[in-house]
Amino acid sequence: MKAKEIRELSDEELERKLTDTRQELFNLRFQSVTGALENPARITLVKRDIARIITIRAERQAAPERQ
Repeated sequence: MKAKEIRELSDEELERKLTDTRQELFNLRFQSVTGALENPARITLVKRDIARIITIRAERQAAPERQ
């Protein structure tokens, strides 16, 4: 996902996306250990998505309340 797409999500959707993405990373790591992983580069992409989501979540928490 691109940062622009992530910023368009609501807070609730953002948390759900973070949970889903972390679960996907777990599954990819499991596949990697068992030798079933088809695209090893996907792990890196998922890690970047997680970092983007966490960064945007932190930005929202640090920003003053909008009025």
